[in-house]
Amino acid sequence: MSPKLKDILILVLINLLITFLIWAPFYFRIPNFFGLNFSGGLETIYRNFDGLEYVIIAKSWYQSNIIATLPQDLPATYFAAHFPGYALLIVPFAQILGFLKSMILVSLLFTILSSIMFYLLVRDFKLSPSPLFLSIVFLVLPARWLIVHSIGSAETIFIFFTISALYFFMKFEEIRKYQFIILAGIFGMLAQLSRPPGILLFLALGFYIIWKIFKDENQNIFKKIGQAFVSYSPLFLIPVALFSIFYYYSIAYQDFWAYFHSGDNIHLSFPPFQVFNLNQFWVGSIWLEDIIYILILGFLGGLLLLKQKLCPLAFFVLTYLGFSTLIAHRDISRYVLPIFPFCLIAFEKVLISREFKIVLAIIILAIYLYAQNFLIANTAPYPNPQLFN
Repeated sequence: MSPKLKDILILVLINLLITFLIWAPFYFRIPNFFGLNFSGGLETIYRNFDGLEYVIIAKSWYQSNIIATLPQDLPATYFAAHFPGYALLIVPFAQILGFLKSMILVSLLFTILSSIMFYLLVRDFKLSPSPLFLSIVFLVLPARWLIVHSIGSAETIFIFFTISALYFFMKFEEIRKYQFIILAGIFGMLAQLSRPPGILLFLALGFYIIWKIFKDENQNIFKKIGQAFVSYSPLFLIPVALFSIFYYYSIAYQDFWAYFHSGDNIHLSFPPFQVFNLNQFWVGSIWLEDIIYILILGFLGGLLLLKQKLCPLAFFVLTYLGFSTLIAHRDISRYVLPIFPFCLIAFEKVLISREFKIVLAIIILAIYLYAQNFLIANTAPYPNPQLFN
């Protein structure tokens, strides 16, 4: 067995182990573990935001008349803020397992695929001498990611498609074989179908390409722009995917701009940093110091990636985080999750050190308890999720 295959098998097993450890207290309905009550059972996992909303999409495909028959009170336009990629993946498995188990299965499968893709990115581009350990760290940090990949959520598929798009983009930059940029475009398109911020991947890579054009002064600028347009044209699959979703909304909702009319789902605001405004609807708190640390680590990670000459990754992190400063939502740690795999790469020298391994051993129980405490409370107001099966 090759070392690469062995590492991948280890990653799969660790993924399954971590998921078992998260789900086990709910499955066994443990009434008291460090003061936490898991008597709600696996229904708690099913009810965690935002999984059931994608089940509703999978059952209705945004059709108002079908949504009205389901046991929920949200207006049909609310679901326009949730893109269809995750729901599309739920449907094939639902024919065998039902919608609830399929929702969880897709999250588990794409968590495994995300960790494998992250491992390949680190290993193939020699970004760390310890790609396996860094990939294990990726499964538990940040702690908000541990929560997200243990429930129904579109983040797992979005992060897999984003890592894959950047992997193949960097392969194209390294080898200049056209099939790699085609794959980058396809995975970017799938990322866009999964979540609205997919367009930021297109913008980030566009900024990188423009920067590269103007950095090279050896050729005529117009000739370079023409060559770049041809070379990177598959990336336009990303905005095409966005347009296709909006076009479908024009059919389902009779409103091309339904995404922007979906109620309080759109958390963008101006000026930046309105997340530090107590009066914003989705903030409502003054206890926000953790967001400062997230922003520091994110921007520092992006700049370190620039210093390490990992420019495509750096442009993605800085572009994504730059736009995220316009998000006015308390749960900013969830919204910026897609940058964290690349921030782990930026800080890899610290993360693979002996000192960090000691710290991780000390703090791992705290990460676990944080995740479980969050999962118990983060439930949608659907008392019987089985009605969605």
